[in-house]
Amino acid sequence: MRPLLPVLLLSATLPALAQTPAPTDDQSYTLKTQSNVVLVPTTVQTKHGEMIYELKPEQFVVEDNGVSQTVRVDEDTDSLGLSLVVVVQCSRAAGYEYPKLSGLGSMIDGIAGDAPREVAIVTYGSAPLLLGKFSNSVDAMAHALAQLEPCDDPEASTLDAVAYATRLLEARQNHYRHAILLISETRDHGSTAKPAEVVAALGRTNTVVDSVAFGPGKTEVMSDLKYGGGSGPIGLLVMAVNALKKNAAHELAALSGGEYINFTTQRGFDEGLHQLSNHVHNYYLLSFQPHAEANGEPASGMHRIRVRIPDYPEARIRFRESYFAGELDSAAASTN
Repeated sequence: MRPLLPVLLLSATLPALAQTPAPTDDQSYTLKTQSNVVLVPTTVQTKHGEMIYELKPEQFVVEDNGVSQTVRVDEDTDSLGLSLVVVVQCSRAAGYEYPKLSGLGSMIDGIAGDAPREVAIVTYGSAPLLLGKFSNSVDAMAHALAQLEPCDDPEASTLDAVAYATRLLEARQNHYRHAILLISETRDHGSTAKPAEVVAALGRTNTVVDSVAFGPGKTEVMSDLKYGGGSGPIGLLVMAVNALKKNAAHELAALSGGEYINFTTQRGFDEGLHQLSNHVHNYYLLSFQPHAEANGEPASGMHRIRVRIPDYPEARIRFRESYFAGELDSAAASTN
């Protein structure tokens, strides 16, 4: 299978469950712009970690809240553009990790591939700070990255920073995919943003988060949102919020279909970025139109996604685990 989408992260041009946008002069994207499309970026590996190629749409079983969906696999995505926000923590223990990030610019280029792209750079401690606005200039990105430096700040408001990056992406007036590359410690310290609102915004804007996390000890592996636990849209949202409290970097990636990498050494960082590059250059972009209710829209609230491949029961499958439909009501928004 040729690389399906040679770009960083696995999002798409139109917001999840968005209505068809009015035509513009920028028509470089190739996905069909139809309403109520849910995109499910999916990587498939053997139990030994080898990529599985050339799977057909009929081999995938995609369930939305337990209901099987009609699946499309889109391969004609080479011209899709990318709006990427690189979000880097500057506070707390982050300063010890900065020497490992010296080659971040070339790493972004290597992961992003040849697709059209625009990159913005954000740093944060207790609050996000925009170092470089969206630009397709390599020099502009390098100039912004050169401004990254540790900050003397006791907070690490990761959810606030991701919410800020999501707003930047939502304001873009193009049809590019939305993506965030988050480099941070695993836990949030000091955010004021409501976790439920951050979760809903990622789903609404169809933004994918890839997290490269540093921190002491071994990677904390969680499966709060997978196939057990709470039920119903509020129950699923509560699970997501609780998981964000345990490891914000991991759960942001899991919710949105991105990659999670944890490193403690220079070698671990370099190998993690190589793994990230390999995965995002070799994946399946699945999509489906969820079954509508009487009002023509999917059921409001949090939806759980599951992907299976019956022909490969032992395959290791990574996929977008959820999406949020409709508006976040006041009761759900208060979940924290």
